[in-house]
Amino acid sequence: MSSDDRIGPPSFGSERDMLRAFLDYHRATLAMKCEGLTDEELRQRSMPPSTLSLLGLVRHMAEVERAWFRRVFEDKDAPMVWSDEIDFQAAYDASESTRQEAFGAWEAEVAVSRRIERAAGSLDQAGYQPRWEEEVSLRMVMLHVLLEYGRHNGHADFLREGVDGTVGA
Repeated sequence: MSSDDRIGPPSFGSERDMLRAFLDYHRATLAMKCEGLTDEELRQRSMPPSTLSLLGLVRHMAEVERAWFRRVFEDKDAPMVWSDEIDFQAAYDASESTRQEAFGAWEAEVAVSRRIERAAGSLDQAGYQPRWEEEVSLRMVMLHVLLEYGRHNGHADFLREGVDGTVGA
């Protein structure tokens, strides 16, 4: 991690602006944690029996973005990125993955998520979560995805330290 180019969330703003800013901040944090590493380093696993790696986290977050934005607000039947079934664990297996593959998919899903969020008239806009078989609000989706990033960025902190000793932000 050579530099911290993340844009910090504002101290004041509307609920929507704050959610958007914190979500983008956490997206940028995950990307920063992977900065400067080779494909091999990005695939480095934490410790047996875990298969968790930085690249696996990026792949997983592509699935999360798709499952919570695209599938809820646009196409409930959209396939997952790395599994024919709704299997979030499949994304963690990055043993054959590359930065280009994982980041390409993740960045594409983030772009779709941002487009969906910006097009929504309100945080109260309802979408249908097919796994739960119920409607959920955009507010709930943004909070859920933000919490996913927060949890997994904590994992990314430890994974990056294990790869090359880099700590911080």
